[in-house]
Amino acid sequence: MSNYLSQSWLIDRRHALRAMGSLISLPLLECMLPLRAAEKETAAPRRSAFIYLANGVHSLNYQITTPGKDYQLSRSLMPLEKHRQVITPISGLHHPGALSHHHNCISVWLTGGKLGPSDRNTISVDQKMAEVTAQHTRVASMEVAITQDSLAWTADGVRLPAMRRCSEIFASMFEEPKGGKAAQRRALRRKGSVLDANLAEVRRLEKKMGSADKGRMDQYLSSIREAEIRTRRADAWLDTPLPVVSDADRKRTNRDIATTMAGDYFRTVYDLMVLAFQTDVTRVATFSMGGEGDAIAIPEIGITESRHQLSHHGGDAGYMEKLTMYDTFAVEQFSYFLTRLAETNDLNGKPLLDSTMALFGSGMCYGHSHGNANLPLVLAGGSDLGLKHGSHLDFNQSADGFKGYALGADGALTTAHYQLCSRPANPNAHMSNLLLMMAQRMGVEIDQFGDSNKMIEV
Repeated sequence: MSNYLSQSWLIDRRHALRAMGSLISLPLLECMLPLRAAEKETAAPRRSAFIYLANGVHSLNYQITTPGKDYQLSRSLMPLEKHRQVITPISGLHHPGALSHHHNCISVWLTGGKLGPSDRNTISVDQKMAEVTAQHTRVASMEVAITQDSLAWTADGVRLPAMRRCSEIFASMFEEPKGGKAAQRRALRRKGSVLDANLAEVRRLEKKMGSADKGRMDQYLSSIREAEIRTRRADAWLDTPLPVVSDADRKRTNRDIATTMAGDYFRTVYDLMVLAFQTDVTRVATFSMGGEGDAIAIPEIGITESRHQLSHHGGDAGYMEKLTMYDTFAVEQFSYFLTRLAETNDLNGKPLLDSTMALFGSGMCYGHSHGNANLPLVLAGGSDLGLKHGSHLDFNQSADGFKGYALGADGALTTAHYQLCSRPANPNAHMSNLLLMMAQRMGVEIDQFGDSNKMIEV
C-alpha cells in the first residue's frame, strides 16, 4: 500500500469532466488533491463496522454479571480476553419497537424503527454515517450477508441489497469493470437512461393512483432513486485509479468459500472489510452472519443443526451446549477481526483498530422465547474517536428493582433470567442511544437517532 497516496494517484478534475461529458458533475475527490492536502484529509479516517449474530445467544453462558472494570468475561465471550482493553461489553439495551416482534428484530437492529403492519422502517445508522463518509470513498458502504438480507436501510426505508460471494465483494471494490471503463460507462449511462424513463412513466401513472398504490409506488421510487445515486456514483469514480492490492491480500480475499466452511468464510469477509478500510475504499460496513430463520450450521465444529434450530432448544442439554459452542465460535471470528484491525496500519501508521468502531451483537437475546430485551452487544475499537474501553457497561444493574441475573441450574432462577431477556429491566435503556453516540463519533451532526432518549458515553 506504499503508493496508495503517491503522486501517481493524482488526476486532473477538468480532464475527468471532459472525459465523462455533461451527465454528471464529478465531486472533488481525494485523489485530485495535492499530495500533502490528501495526506491531511485522510490522516485518520473514521470508520464503523456492524456484525450481526442471529437468534440471540445462550444467555446463561453469555451473560457477564459484574459491571465496571473488574468484570469477568463469560464462557462465550472468553475469546475476547486478549482484547479486553479495547472492548466494552454492553448489557441491558433494547429497541422498544422490536419487543415481542421476534424474528423481525434484525430489520430494526441498526434503525431503531418500530415494527408493525402499518410502520415503515427508517434509515439505519450505517447509512446515516455513509451520508458523511461517502464523499471521500469509492464505495459508499459495504453490505454483506451470508444468508437473507443486509442490515442497511436507506432514508426512505428501503433495504439495500447484500453481497455474499467473497470474489464478488472483492471485484466490486478492487477490480476493473469487465470490458473496460468505456464499456462500463456506456452500460452505466444506459442504466441511467432506463431509470429516467421509469421515473417519467411513474409520474404519469401517479395521477391515476389511489392512496394504497401511491404508498407502494413511493417505495418503488425510493429504490429507483437509490439505484440512480449508485449508478452516477460508479460513473464518477471510473477514472479514479483503483487501490493497489498486494498479492498476499488478493490471495487471501479474492476467492469463494463454501458455507460448510463457516470459519473460513467469516474470516475472509473480515479480511475484505479490513482491506476495504485500509485502502479507504469505504468507511462503513455491515455483515450479517445469517438471518433469524436460516443462519448456517457449522459442521467444522460438529454442529450440523441450523442456529435457529439450536436456539429453540426446549431445555435440551445437548442443544444448549451446541448453541454455546456456536456463540463462542462467532465471538472467536469477531476476535480475529479485531486482531486483523490491530495489526494492520492505517494511513497515519497507527493501527486501523484505533480509527474503527466495531459493534458485534444481535437484535434478540434469548431465541427459545424470542426475547428481544437485554441485547448481547460488544463495542470495540475507536480510541481515536474518543472511545474508552475496559469496562462492562451494564444498564440492567442501574435499574430500580433489579434483583440480579439469576444464572444457574435452578429452574426458578433460570426462568427469572429468561424473563429479563424478554422484558427490559431498564425501560429507558434504548439501543438507539448507543447508535446515536456512534453516529456522532463518526461526525454525523445529529442529536436524535431512532427512539434515542439519552446520550451514552463509552
